[in-house]
Amino acid sequence: MPSTTTGTPPRTDDASLSHGLKQRHLSMIALGGVIGAGLFVGSGAGIAAAGPSIVVAYALSGLLVMLVMRMLGEMSAAYPSSGSFSAHAERAIGPWAGFTAGWAFWVLLCTAVGLEGIGAAKIVSGWLPGTPEWAWVALFMVVFCGTNLAAVKNFGEFEFWFAALKVGAITLFLALGVLAIAGVLPGTDSPGASHLTDFMPNGGEGLVIGLLASVFAYGGLETVTIAAAESENPVKGVASAVRTAMWRIALFYVGSMAVIVTLVPWDSKEVVEKGPYVAALDELGIPGAGQLMNVVVLVALLSAMNANVYGASRIAYSLVERGQGPKVLGRVSGGVPRIAVLASSVFGFLCVLLSYWRPNDVFAWLLNMIGAVILVVWIFIAVSQLRLRRRLERETPEKLVVRMWAFPWLTWIALAGMAAVFVLMAREPDTRVQLYSTGGMTLVLAAVGYAWQKARATKG
Repeated sequence: MPSTTTGTPPRTDDASLSHGLKQRHLSMIALGGVIGAGLFVGSGAGIAAAGPSIVVAYALSGLLVMLVMRMLGEMSAAYPSSGSFSAHAERAIGPWAGFTAGWAFWVLLCTAVGLEGIGAAKIVSGWLPGTPEWAWVALFMVVFCGTNLAAVKNFGEFEFWFAALKVGAITLFLALGVLAIAGVLPGTDSPGASHLTDFMPNGGEGLVIGLLASVFAYGGLETVTIAAAESENPVKGVASAVRTAMWRIALFYVGSMAVIVTLVPWDSKEVVEKGPYVAALDELGIPGAGQLMNVVVLVALLSAMNANVYGASRIAYSLVERGQGPKVLGRVSGGVPRIAVLASSVFGFLCVLLSYWRPNDVFAWLLNMIGAVILVVWIFIAVSQLRLRRRLERETPEKLVVRMWAFPWLTWIALAGMAAVFVLMAREPDTRVQLYSTGGMTLVLAAVGYAWQKARATKG
């Protein structure tokens, strides 16, 4: 069969997968997907660098993410696929693009599974001193590998309850914070605007560091478009998730940053050492705040592990279905690509072992390599949407259930924003290595994908 061109849709048939995800699963995956461990803990470094202007940083990066999600939602509602942006890139640009975006994201997700497992194990071993961290990671891997092997509804149920806990925790935090700021929370005095006077304490450089930190905190939003392909009504699910993305990002990210920097001095050591949410709860005198937030962070990490095992297995399955990977990964039994689930889990655990065996070279190199993958994926999403939108309007306008705002101007603005983030990464020593490492991996994957595309065309 000849190679797929930009004018011929690739194979994105997910008929062999089950469709066991209900609308409630998809809604909660979309809601909880924006609340990751990076928000609860990683935002502390951004606050320390940017001060109160971290609110601006999260707002700017949040606007970029909203545009990306809108573009991805438009394509996923028109062409539901477990390959999500990888399948869209192949359809719009060519097989090499789908290959590059898909396998780069697979490496990112599998590595993230290992990192989240390590983070969760540190929390549990802190509660149970003397227990080995690697054993906890292994236990978590077995649990989530097992749930993903059984049936997609198991993944959905785990994510439903994980997301419910995260949403409940951050909603309670926001409610307490707003009451304290208003001066109506018993036992607390309103700080007013006393902590906001030095809005950009480290100038533009601090804002840049905060902006870069905030961009990568939004990772994980793509999972809902992958999961939608296995839901009862993929088009409705994607459309609903995308349309509510704006208020979710504004409330959970921008809103919580505003509450934190109002309640706690930005230069408080506790913001970095304990995490910004724990620091804010301590400021309010909430007893047991540290342990309470440790539970929430543990839930966020386990939720991310579960979601990333799922996402990695479905991306791998889709790539193989389109002839872009080892055929064994595409085997489906019981509506689940079980070999892909196992391979993704094993790769994740291998990353954990590397963190113990080779922390300063191989593991560090792996972390740098995935550092800017999410930006590469976003660029493929934007370029794909630019191409597919015209085709949809011309050939099947009825599929445009979700439409990108102010097309094509906002798509071009989003691309310019991504280019600006790349420039900012190149300016900062800490992120420059990540940028170059990710660039190297992307070029290698693109070269392999293009060679495969040419070889397949020749055989055809």
